[in-house]
Amino acid sequence: MGVFVFDDEYVSTVAPPKLYKALAKDADEIVPKVIKEAQGVEIIEGNGGPGTIKKLSILEDGKIDYLLHKLDAIDEANLGYNYSLVGGPGLHESLEKVTFETIIVAGSDGGSIVKISVKYHTKGDEVLSDAVRDETKAKGTGLIKAIEGYVLANPDY
Repeated sequence: MGVFVFDDEYVSTVAPPKLYKALAKDADEIVPKVIKEAQGVEIIEGNGGPGTIKKLSILEDGKIDYLLHKLDAIDEANLGYNYSLVGGPGLHESLEKVTFETIIVAGSDGGSIVKISVKYHTKGDEVLSDAVRDETKAKGTGLIKAIEGYVLANPDY
């Protein structure tokens, strides 16, 4: 198995505690509201804490697929959370899993910087393709933007 690591940042105008709440705590409820392909999120193992595995059902090309997410760690004090994509037809066939280590820090003017370290674990001797990396990055950025948009559109959130 190969491991390929990439770091990324996303700048938001939303304050760190509020963005953390939306991304780490309330995403299961927000995602189906802001991502039209997302059909729902359900816990299939665990109690919502670290070790919990969730199933995100996605409508693609007229059929429902899914992706399994495992919550690896929560660090509320430091606005951090880690999770992995661990299975399902939505995980590219060359990948064993993809882990995301995320921390939200204060940015300028009261906003946030979402710092993400992404580790792609490939199967066997597979090499991570640019296409798979770029697609995963685009989906992750799109998810953050959609959740940020929800928070900005709902000031009482």
